[in-house]
Amino acid sequence: MSISIIIPVRNEEDAIGPCLDGLSGCTDLEILVVDGDSTDQTVREATQRGHKPILSPPGRGSQQNTGAKAASGDILLFLHSDTRLPHNFATHVRDIMQQEGIAAGAFQLAINAKGWGYRIIECGANLRSRMFSLPYGDQALFMKRDTYFAASGFPDQPIMEEVVLLSRVKKHGRIVTAPASVTTSARRWQQHGIVKTTIVNQLMLVGWALGIPPNRLARWYYKNKPW
Repeated sequence: MSISIIIPVRNEEDAIGPCLDGLSGCTDLEILVVDGDSTDQTVREATQRGHKPILSPPGRGSQQNTGAKAASGDILLFLHSDTRLPHNFATHVRDIMQQEGIAAGAFQLAINAKGWGYRIIECGANLRSRMFSLPYGDQALFMKRDTYFAASGFPDQPIMEEVVLLSRVKKHGRIVTAPASVTTSARRWQQHGIVKTTIVNQLMLVGWALGIPPNRLARWYYKNKPW
């Protein structure tokens, strides 16, 4: 089963280079960088490494949909540019997707920083993924191409797009967590604080469950910054 890796980016000049470098030895993969109107050197960093970015309107959901439509792989894997896959990720992905009754998967979460606070976040994320079948985007979601389009792909909304997609994917089978971890950057927790970031993330999930419109949640989350 062929794998397409879709990487949505916007102003990620510091992250996209190392991300692509980490995938440079994977010759049997299709890698698509989808740029959402970057104003820094993101496109140049990707182009220098032999990847011509696909252009898309900004917004992670929209960019990932653009990448999925352009992808040719049997399996679609959505990767954040500041997340690194385990060295044997392709084996895990194929093994999981070949099992009966499984609609999608993701990896366990590890954060690239020291401190007990990050270990608690990791444990919480991995527990949520296993118990509630609700991994987040920084855990490298993957699923069969047919399942993705049968579930109508990511919604074009500014926040909680992976939660909506996974709620649709569950109708097609189970969502499982691979026995391996991706390593993601700690930058968002370092920028805004571990406690504040964690509380805000949980409030977003509660707000979505209560039916608050995504645009309203996004305005509060980003404090009126363009998404």
